[in-house]
Amino acid sequence: MAEKPNPFKHNPTNCLLIDLDDTLYPHTSGIWEMIRMRINQFLLDEMHFSPQEAERLRSRLWEQYGTTLRGLQQEFSVDMDAYLAYVHNLPLETVLAPDPSLRRIFDRIPQRKIIFTNADADHADRVLKSLEIADLFERIIDIYAISPYCKPEPEAFQIALRLIQENPRNCILIDDSPANLDTAQHLGLGTVSVGKRRHNNSPHIRTIHHLSEVIFN
Repeated sequence: MAEKPNPFKHNPTNCLLIDLDDTLYPHTSGIWEMIRMRINQFLLDEMHFSPQEAERLRSRLWEQYGTTLRGLQQEFSVDMDAYLAYVHNLPLETVLAPDPSLRRIFDRIPQRKIIFTNADADHADRVLKSLEIADLFERIIDIYAISPYCKPEPEAFQIALRLIQENPRNCILIDDSPANLDTAQHLGLGTVSVGKRRHNNSPHIRTIHHLSEVIFN
């Protein structure tokens, strides 16, 4: 069996930039489906699109801008506070539970651990507290911190790196989005792909619980 690439091998790694949704928990949790439904409902209730228009618009904006929010800001001047409060009004406690094994994995990693997400910090904090791992992360870099940009835009990564004062070659992005991983690689970060979508040139793990297999091999 071929040896898996080790992202720690060639450059000293000071920091892990870790995505939140569909990365810290499996995509099968149903959270993204709940978010998608809330986005569609926002487009129906607050912007008065038809159900068919809402679905098409959400999909197009996500593909074109990286997040539906970014597209709505650009094309419709949607208020970010109102949008995020609406779409992240979710019963996370019904789908997320404390994860002692994930806590042990992150507790073993001495490097800085930063959440880097296109969500807002309130949503990220709720996820981390539901998993009971919030205290293991140094900070959350959220959509407000990188505004007016978002992943996968290079500017979002550049802002994040400035905020943590790290060289990209000493950082690893752990993310479920191939587009985000593409940008990270182009900027010189190491990368680890998580979840159902693989990414070229990145070690791939099915869930975050396998992180030690690519970090400590």
